[in-house]
Order: sequence, then C-alpha cells, then structure tokens
Amino acid sequence: MTKLKTFLDDNKIDQRRVLIASKQLEKLRAEDRKIKLTQAQARKSDDGKKPEGLDKPRSGRPVTEVSLNAALEGDKVSGPMKTRILRAVNRVLEQKKKDAVTIDTLFDVPPQNPPKPKAEEGEEAAAES
Repeated sequence: MTKLKTFLDDNKIDQRRVLIASKQLEKLRAEDRKIKLTQAQARKSDDGKKPEGLDKPRSGRPVTEVSLNAALEGDKVSGPMKTRILRAVNRVLEQKKKDAVTIDTLFDVPPQNPPKPKAEEGEEAAAES
C-alpha cells in the first residue's frame, strides 16, 4: 500500500471527497480570468513584461479519478498533480477539524537537490586532463 492510501484509510477520508474538494479548489473564478487577461495583455504590449503584484491564478485543472487512482496504486504522478492532491486532502482535513499535512506525508518525495558524491583527488586530475 502507498503512503497516500494508508493515510486516507487511517483518517477515514473517501476518495470521492478528495475529488470534490479538488474540483472546488481548482475551479477557475472571475478573479483568475482577470489575472490571466492582464498577463496576456502585458505580454502583447510594447514592454512585454509581466505586471508586478498579481496573484497566481488557479490552474483550472482538478484532480481526476484516473490520476488519483494512479497515485493510490503507486504509479508515476507528476509534481503538480501531487500538489493538487495535497491541497485537496488538506481541505478535507480542514473540514474534519484536523491539522494540515505536508507532501512528504502523502508521497515518497526525493530531496530537491541531492548532494553529488565527491570524486577522489586523483580522479579529479584525470577528469580535467
């Protein structure tokens, strides 16, 4: 069983609630459309620069049943989809009056920039020449 599946089972969260919460969270709203319009107009202007002070619009792409099932089975899931699942699960936990969790609670996330193994001094000289 994956970390996500065990977490949902332990907290008695139904998959359908996660899907509904994601749909509500990610739905494009009027303010998101305004932000996207402002960004598009700024790109088409002479400056071509992004205006400062704008919030980031919602994606408009909720978690789908297929992607949630893939995450539950341990198949490969993209980073943005993991984030959407996390936001939806945190929303359900908020409704249940529980604390929010982090992404490493639900998924096996590798470290961002793992340290590279250092080569021996003799190997470095051979690699440079």
